[in-house]
Amino acid sequence: MLVNWLVAQLFLRANEGSGAVATRRQPAPAEAGAGPDATLVPEPAPPTVGTSTRDVVDRPPVAAPRDRDVWLVVAAITANLLVLGVFKYAGFFASIANHVPGLAIPKLDVALPLGISFFSFHHIMYLVDLRAGRAPRFGLVRYGLYIAFFPQVLAGPLVRWSEVMHQFDRKPYPPGWEETFARGLALLILGLFKKTMIGDPLAEYAEPVFKAAAAGGLVTVRDAWQGVLAFTFQIYFDFSGYTDMALGLALMFGITLPQNFDIPYRATSLQDFWRRWHMTLSRFLRDYLYIPFGGNRHGVPRQILALVATMGLGGLWHGAGFTFIAWGLAHGFGQAAGLLWRRTGLRMPAVLGWALTFAFVMLTWVLFRAESFEAAKRVYAALFGFAPAGHGFKWRALAVAAAVSMLGPTAWTLTQRMPPRRWIAFGLAAMLVIVLLKIGDDANYEFIYFQF
Repeated sequence: MLVNWLVAQLFLRANEGSGAVATRRQPAPAEAGAGPDATLVPEPAPPTVGTSTRDVVDRPPVAAPRDRDVWLVVAAITANLLVLGVFKYAGFFASIANHVPGLAIPKLDVALPLGISFFSFHHIMYLVDLRAGRAPRFGLVRYGLYIAFFPQVLAGPLVRWSEVMHQFDRKPYPPGWEETFARGLALLILGLFKKTMIGDPLAEYAEPVFKAAAAGGLVTVRDAWQGVLAFTFQIYFDFSGYTDMALGLALMFGITLPQNFDIPYRATSLQDFWRRWHMTLSRFLRDYLYIPFGGNRHGVPRQILALVATMGLGGLWHGAGFTFIAWGLAHGFGQAAGLLWRRTGLRMPAVLGWALTFAFVMLTWVLFRAESFEAAKRVYAALFGFAPAGHGFKWRALAVAAAVSMLGPTAWTLTQRMPPRRWIAFGLAAMLVIVLLKIGDDANYEFIYFQF
């Protein structure tokens, strides 16, 4: 963090003396991704509590970078990627290299720092915007607060500097802060409830199936469908629950973080799905990979290549394994197919679009969760009937999870519309007590995205 901040100071100080100051209004990062290149994932709606468009856009002009100083920022970005590569991908690439005859590269066995993928991307977002002339200079304390603000540091959301820096200047508890604090606390409780009371029980259905597949055991048709559906909903309640907790904690400090989920399993296309799922990662992939790869500005073949490459790298970001890359590539090719369909001008009924999208997302989650392609193959074989039928499908928990995840509203929307009523406060308090008792009584599962 200190190195990145020093690079920013040196870069901006070097350009102050050049007299090269941007004369046009520099676009905020959200604007930079708008327009014709919003094909991958259009910009999600901004938060509505405590933010102002003027705070984000109306900034003092930023010095335009000089070519001879750009290397500072490029070197800092490269250093961040190298650190991420050493801790997260060194063993993966060593295992690939060791397939070459005569090579015997030892695997680097180091613990993966919590949240390294997220805080590395926060550094990169700021440095890229700095190089583009969009980001101003910040003091070390404020920059450190942006990087290390604890609600977001472990598993997101991925927050742009322009979304929170102006909020750090405000008093956290101005007049009327009690309502914001209460809504943040409610969001924290709902997120914890989603994780422990819905997500964790679903893990008890999913874990045995994928462990059996990894061990080469028998996976029946019933096991496969129950396990894959359970994981499909588990990962949603696990990750969106964490996000709700992060947004709630931030609100309790008077900070509004961007939303990350918007009922993704209601999507009627893959493009729509990525507008709703992990929204802050989606816009990062769009603005910092898809658009630099060419977006839709150079014809359909280049756009398809940009989609596939972007989603493939997005899969690699999730984990150091070929199954993660395959998951990302599958979504890239799926988005490419959707692009070609839209270019035909044909319309698809919304119900059919939803069914195809949900089936595709569910089936690709197998690649995401499976420990190897062999394990994924066993699960797929069972899903498509090439295994004993099995018996005893446990549908009730899945039905509840499906209803909550698809009908909505989101926890964020619910807490923002929640009227101040005493019975609601008692209900939330009871939910918190139930959750705390369950955490102390049952086996608990760590948040899935902590491993990334």
